[in-house]
Amino acid sequence: MAWIKTVDESDADGLLARIYEGARKRAGQVYQIIKVQSNHPPALKGMIDLYGSVMRLDSPLSRAQREMMAVVVSRANGCHY
Repeated sequence: MAWIKTVDESDADGLLARIYEGARKRAGQVYQIIKVQSNHPPALKGMIDLYGSVMRLDSPLSRAQREMMAVVVSRANGCHY
C-alpha cells in the first residue's frame, strides 16, 4: 500500500485551511480522501468542485442514481469511499 505524506489539520493555512473547514462543516471531519490530496490545494479544490458539480447540477439522473453509480464504481475499484 502506498504512503503519502499529508498536511495535518493543525498545519493547514490559506486555501487548504478553508478546504478543511468546509469538509468539517459538510461531514463533521476531514476524511483521508481529502487529506491525501492536501499537498496541492488548488488541485484538491478542483476535485471537490468537480465532484460537487457532478452530484448536484441538473441531470437526467436523480441524485440517488448518481450516488448509487458512485458506490458501484468505488466497489468495483476496491475503494471504501
